[in-house]
Amino acid sequence: MSEPAPHPLSPEDCLVAVMIAVSASDEDIRTAELIKIESQINNLPVFANYDPDRLRVMAQTVFDLFAVEDGLDALFGLVRENLPERLFETAYALACDVAAADGRLNDRELRLLEEIRYELDIDRLHAAAIERGARARHMTL
Repeated sequence: MSEPAPHPLSPEDCLVAVMIAVSASDEDIRTAELIKIESQINNLPVFANYDPDRLRVMAQTVFDLFAVEDGLDALFGLVRENLPERLFETAYALACDVAAADGRLNDRELRLLEEIRYELDIDRLHAAAIERGARARHMTL
């Protein structure tokens, strides 16, 4: 008897996974990034019906994928399969907000954002506008 297929990810799971992936990309998940992820889940309309307890499950999923070869490709495959295309820019915007949350972007975060743009086919001009908005929202005095 074959094993049952794994539970497919909800669109919200995909958005959370992308945010966690950006936070974990530098192998140092900062408190500011976690707070940003939780805040997004608690406040954005796209997460209105999302169970916040799924955050832990999605974090473990991302960590498990990052631990294997081609795990990032597998993550993008899951996202493309389970996230409606109309939410691809939302995923990128959330990723940019998490990356900017601690006030600095390192090379690994920048590379992952570039990969997200590529994998989700985000138009370059749209990506620049999203990035500019994230930067503006996270400016300090």
